[in-house]
Amino acid sequence: WLVIAVGLVRAYLAKGSYHSLYYSIEKPLKFFQTGALLEILHCAFGIVPSSVVLTAFQVMSRVFLTWAVTHSVKEVQTEDSVLLFVVAWTITEIIRYSFYTFSLLNHLPYLIKWARYTLFIVLYPMGVSGELLTIYAALPFVRQSGLYSISLPNKYNFSFDYYTFLILVMISYIPIFPQLYFHMLHQRRKVLSRTEELKKSE
Repeated sequence: WLVIAVGLVRAYLAKGSYHSLYYSIEKPLKFFQTGALLEILHCAFGIVPSSVVLTAFQVMSRVFLTWAVTHSVKEVQTEDSVLLFVVAWTITEIIRYSFYTFSLLNHLPYLIKWARYTLFIVLYPMGVSGELLTIYAALPFVRQSGLYSISLPNKYNFSFDYYTFLILVMISYIPIFPQLYFHMLHQRRKVLSRTEELKKSE
C-alpha cells in the first residue's frame, strides 16, 4: 500500500493534476487488494482475532469495486470518485498494517494506535462515498452494454440483470455502513479509554 501511495504522489507531481491518477496505480492496486482475500482465511483459521463476517464483507466489497466495477467498466476509471476510495483505502491500510507490525514487535507508538482508531472517522465515509459514486457512474454504461447480464430465453432458464444487482449493492450500504461505523466507534472508545487508564495508572 505504500507502493500505491508513492505511485499516486509521483503521478500527481508529474501531471500536476489529480485527475485520472488511477492508471498510475492500477496494477499494484489490483494485486494488493486481491491479495487481501487471504485476510478472510487468516480470520477463519484464528491467525488474526477479527470477525470473519466483518472482514469478509470489507474485503469482498473492495475486491468487487476493484474488478467488477472499476476494471470492468473502463469509462469510470477517469472519475474522481475512484481516486476518492483509492486514497481512503491506501491511508487506512498503511496505518492498519503499521499498527499490526509494531504490535508484533511489542513496541506500538501511541500515535499509530490513535491514528488506527481515529482517522477512520473521516476515511471510512470518504471511501464509502467514493465507492457509491463510482458504482453510480457505472450504471449508465452497464445498462447500455448489458455487462454481465443474462437474458431469457436460454437453456438454463435463468436471467440476471447486473444493472439491478449494482443498485441493490448500493442499497445494501444503507443498513451495513452504519453498523460497521458504529462498531468501529465502539472499538475506538474501548481501546483508547483503556490506553488512557494505563497511562494514569503509570
